[in-house]
Amino acid sequence: MSRPVYMDNNATTPLHPQVRETLVEALDIFGNPSSLHGLGRTARQRVEEARQEVAAFLGASPDEIIFMGSGSEANNTVLSIVTCPSGACSLAADGANEIVTSTIEHPCILESVKCLEERGLTVRYVNVDSDGKIDLDEYKSVVSERTSLVSVMLANNEIGTIQDVRMLAGIAHEYGAQFHTDAVQAVGTVPVDVRELDVDFLTVSAHKMYGPKGVGALMVRKGVPFCPLIRGGHQEKGRRAGTENTLGISGFGKAAEMRALEMKAEEPRLREMRERLRDGIRDRIPDVRIVGHPTDCLPNTLNVTFDGAEGESILLYLDLAGIAVSTGSACASGSLEPSHVLLATGLPMECAHGSIRISLGRENTMDDVTYVLDTLPGVIERIRAMSTTYQRRAA
Repeated sequence: MSRPVYMDNNATTPLHPQVRETLVEALDIFGNPSSLHGLGRTARQRVEEARQEVAAFLGASPDEIIFMGSGSEANNTVLSIVTCPSGACSLAADGANEIVTSTIEHPCILESVKCLEERGLTVRYVNVDSDGKIDLDEYKSVVSERTSLVSVMLANNEIGTIQDVRMLAGIAHEYGAQFHTDAVQAVGTVPVDVRELDVDFLTVSAHKMYGPKGVGALMVRKGVPFCPLIRGGHQEKGRRAGTENTLGISGFGKAAEMRALEMKAEEPRLREMRERLRDGIRDRIPDVRIVGHPTDCLPNTLNVTFDGAEGESILLYLDLAGIAVSTGSACASGSLEPSHVLLATGLPMECAHGSIRISLGRENTMDDVTYVLDTLPGVIERIRAMSTTYQRRAA
């Protein structure tokens, strides 16, 4: 008998019960945070309290936090600084007009730098190894005095591999370049401290850490050049125009508060469930590959490819059993192309098509893991039985 099991937490997380209560309460805080009357001051107080919670969770100062509409907006904002028309805030100064990024970044990074390339900027793409780790020798060879900005994600959303961002940022700073990390998938799952990472920009999104959708934040280190992407208002100290989303920001603040209280104890439980899933899949299903670094990885993320089985078919069969997983990034789910992340690790195209991502969350249990392990082998067997190519190889 089927039952609902949600294991797509890297796409988005369910609201934390405390966050839900905060959102219901904040529905009545309708004043504009920029208004000087009492209702406006109440809204302003709620925004600033949330800013303090998010800043404390990241190890930043409150005035380094800029609230935005999403992680994608925050990432686009950072990249737009390179071509800012104002020389006072442009990162591309003194001939430093190159951007360095990796081949496994989120689409909002890769599409943005592609646009910058079309405008004449030079973009250097650093490859990764089979585990999704940055090729350090190649990285050192492309970062130079010409580099204005390096953007490398902290943890990959598809395979969970965690990069040594502190080391990468240190190398960039040696050449006078600024360093940005998209930490959307890491924050709320593993400890993230902007001072320890030594980054200049860091992106975070509320809905990846049991908060509401439609609100994110950008950490901008004090003294770093900055240019707003959205203009036309004084909000966020002139760094992001538009009336603040008081409701979403309130939920964001509560989500950060709850993660600070719960994340440390939750991490080993997630890792134990992930390892049981990994080992159980290997034991019960032949011809599988685990993609991602075996140790430097998110405790909740497992990417598996199944020879002779197409990822979307696996997803649909599991969905019929009540199990929600993903074939990769939710932001690229409309594409028929195999994951660029998996291809970047050297996985053959036919194997990349047979990949699913299982991402665990605070509400998952060992009973959920057992249900998936009892269901998945039959699904793979059924799909492979329809694959003449796989049957010929198996024979």
